[in-house]
Amino acid sequence: MKRSYGCGLWWILLAVMLLVSACSTVPVTGRSGLNLVSNSQLASMGVEQYQQTLKESKLSKDQAKSAMVREVGIRIANAAEDFLRSSGRNDLAGSFDWEFNLIEDDKTVNAWVLPGGKAAVYTGILKYTQTETGLAVVLGHEVAHAIANHGNERMSQALLTQLGGAALAVALSQQPAQTQALFMGAYGLGTSVGVLLPYSRLHESEADRIGLVLMAMAGYDPREAVPFWQRMNQEGGERPPELLSTHPAPDSRIKDIQKHLPEALEYYQKARKR
Repeated sequence: MKRSYGCGLWWILLAVMLLVSACSTVPVTGRSGLNLVSNSQLASMGVEQYQQTLKESKLSKDQAKSAMVREVGIRIANAAEDFLRSSGRNDLAGSFDWEFNLIEDDKTVNAWVLPGGKAAVYTGILKYTQTETGLAVVLGHEVAHAIANHGNERMSQALLTQLGGAALAVALSQQPAQTQALFMGAYGLGTSVGVLLPYSRLHESEADRIGLVLMAMAGYDPREAVPFWQRMNQEGGERPPELLSTHPAPDSRIKDIQKHLPEALEYYQKARKR
C-alpha cells in the first residue's frame, strides 16, 4: 500500500510539474496562462484554417479599404513585435507571419487573428470603426489575443476538460472533428464551447488592455477606444455583434478601458515624439 501511495504521489507531482512548465506569462498584465499546445502546432492549424476561410470567402475589391486594413494591421503587428522584444519575449517575437485581409461581408461585424498571425477583418465592422484609429482599436485587440496566447490557453483548457488532457497529436489523429471544433471555438471561429466562456471574458478584458498599449505604440490615439465601443454597444440591440458576444458587460468594459488609458497614453506620447 505504501509503495502504491508513493507511486501515485510521484505521478501527481509529475503532472503538477508538467502543468507548471506549460505556463506562460501574459504581456502587460503578468498573468500566468496554461499553454499545453506548441505554438508551431497551432500555427500550422491556423494556416490551414486561414486558407480554407479565404477560399470560402470573398475578398473585398475596394483597394483603398483593403490597403487600410493591411497598413493598420502591419503597424499594430510591428508594435507587438517591438513590445515582445522589449519585454524579453524573444521566443514569441519573430514567430508570427503576419497577414491581414479584408473579407467582403457587410453582415458580419467581426475580426480575428489566428495563430501565426493570419488575420481577417470583415467589412461589416467598418461602419463602426469609421477611421484608421477606430480600426486600430479592433486590430490592437485581436493582435493582443495572439501575442497573449489566449487561443492556446483556451485550447489547452479544452484538451484537459473535454479530451482528458490528450496530447494534440493524439487528439488530431483519434478525434479530428472534435479537435477542429475546439480549435474553432478557441479562436472565435465557431460556436463557443460553453465551459470556456468565463475564461473568454477574462481574455477579452485582457485583450482590451493590451490592445490599448499596442495601438498607442503604433501611433494611434488609444482614447478612440471609448467611442468605438460605445458605437458598438449602441448598435448591438437585442442581438449584439459577434465581437461582443463574449465580452464583459458594456459599462464595465468601458470603465476598465478608461482605467487603463493613462498606461496606454504614456506609450502614445512616446510614439509621438519619435
